[in-house]
Amino acid sequence: MSIQEKIRLGISACLLGEKVRYDGGHKLDPFLRDTLGRFVEYVPLCPEVECGLSVPREAMRLVGCPEEQRLVTAGTGVDHTVRMREWGGKRLEELAREGLCGFIFKSRSPSCGMERVNVYGGRGTAMSGVGVWARMVMERFPHLTVEDEGRLNDPELRENFIERIFVFGRWRDMTARDKTLGGLVRFHTAHRLLVMARSPCAYRALDAIVASGSGRSVDELFDEYFAAIAAAMKLRSHS
Repeated sequence: MSIQEKIRLGISACLLGEKVRYDGGHKLDPFLRDTLGRFVEYVPLCPEVECGLSVPREAMRLVGCPEEQRLVTAGTGVDHTVRMREWGGKRLEELAREGLCGFIFKSRSPSCGMERVNVYGGRGTAMSGVGVWARMVMERFPHLTVEDEGRLNDPELRENFIERIFVFGRWRDMTARDKTLGGLVRFHTAHRLLVMARSPCAYRALDAIVASGSGRSVDELFDEYFAAIAAAMKLRSHS
């Protein structure tokens, strides 16, 4: 199965060399820009700049607890949580129309980090949390393929990410052109080995979903199948 257009990925703008960080610098990742960038179309954004903060600006950090964290400036303690969330709610609706197949976040960032971001509690203690913007993206698009540039240095995780975004791209292409039970059967057959390499059990579950297709709502069937294959593709291949 082919993809008619380039896969679109959201990405933290600093990873493409844009000077949007708090210190006026960037965190260019040559692999993302020069290698993967040949095969995808990026939608770059910096949540801190887009929500109205300047470059340069005071560094920020997360405080409180992971469940009720706040985004505040590190020195003066100015709280930008509401600003970020109000901007983010509108930006997420725009991204919903972008047809993204994945998102690459800046690791450890209080706005963009997808995991292991320090959240400072009382007496200087730190817990592990998720950046404000990254959390919003992952909650709004729970099946989106997401990674950060640090994890993509692991060859196995990188391979898994690339496989997942291409599966997502083919899924988007198929649902746009042939959202029928026949189209789903063809998609399922074409991805048999990819899923089997991860989990034969997951493939059997997908088989059962396809087999239940006759007489079901197409939208319901496709939603159930996509949630299941997205979960299966997160597993590491045993091949």
